[in-house]
Amino acid sequence: MSEKLIQWKNLVDFCKGILMKLSVTEKDAFMVADNLVSSNLRGIDSHGVARLDRYVDGIKTKYIIPDVKPKIAKESPVLANVDGQNGLGQVIGTFGMELAINKARKSGFGMVSVFNSNHYGYAGYYSMMALKHNLIGISMTNSAPLVVPTFGKNALMGTNPIAVAAPTKKNKPWVMDFATSTVPRGKIEVYNRLNKKMPLGWATDEKGNVTDDAVRVERNLKDLLGGGLLPLGGAGETYGGHKGYGLTVMIDMFCAILSGSNYGPNVVSKKEGKIVPPRVGHMFMVIDPEYFIGINEFRTNMDNYIDELKNSEKAEGEGRIYVHGEKEFEMQERREKEGCPLDDKTVEKLLALSKEFNVPINFIN
Repeated sequence: MSEKLIQWKNLVDFCKGILMKLSVTEKDAFMVADNLVSSNLRGIDSHGVARLDRYVDGIKTKYIIPDVKPKIAKESPVLANVDGQNGLGQVIGTFGMELAINKARKSGFGMVSVFNSNHYGYAGYYSMMALKHNLIGISMTNSAPLVVPTFGKNALMGTNPIAVAAPTKKNKPWVMDFATSTVPRGKIEVYNRLNKKMPLGWATDEKGNVTDDAVRVERNLKDLLGGGLLPLGGAGETYGGHKGYGLTVMIDMFCAILSGSNYGPNVVSKKEGKIVPPRVGHMFMVIDPEYFIGINEFRTNMDNYIDELKNSEKAEGEGRIYVHGEKEFEMQERREKEGCPLDDKTVEKLLALSKEFNVPINFIN
């Protein structure tokens, strides 16, 4: 089977249809589907529809509860702590970010932590929600232990991504979105699905040695045999791996220790042979520039800064300098027109779901 193309709207309808077969409301199913397909559109295939079966399995095994709503546990004019009640992470994440946005629109700042949640997709989805209100959005989450500490052998921390989105006037918004590991697990999964060697410096084997064997790393992570992803900066301290290690712990602090969620090695979906909710935590922050320099001047200065970066002298052999988010916006424009490409293993997963739930899927080719 070769790579297939599908129109993004058809992909949204398919994902939504599958989730609705599992007692997810149409509104909530759309939130999850929109998040997944948006990831594919922006070229972040590691967090796209290839993960749909993860949420299906979570609902089937009952560690994800499809019909609960998040609730506010504690609140002030600018702060809140939200109980996700083990629902779908995208629904909980959207609730938390919208709450932070509303607080920022009233008071200039909003900060919302979340506990009892699940995997919420890609972090940039939520930070970009603030852009339509001309606000700065920040989103972060902790996750299952996949990353080894600097000089460590076993995975004790999550990939713990952070995303920041800032509004502009004439340029595309500035959107920084990255895991605090060298790569997210989804990148390893892509190399595993394609049976390709991955770059050295992404992960370690069961002895703590750097490896390019994605199949081995995936197996070790699944069976808890040792090794894992490396912190941002790679192994040791030479290229700043200890800084990525610190960022990872910082996000656990904000998302989990502060909110009352599981953190580090405690974020598991199975304990003593029984399936348990992972109790993931998130943090959302929103800032209104109007309370500082003013929104118009802020957006103008962001444009000026972006222009200075992009128009600066290029290194020898290089033709272009990018800013964060630029490649993803260009990819989105292309894929909205041409369709989203899906690798053969992802197609197999979706076809299996289509057959199981009797929801048709329509590919371009």
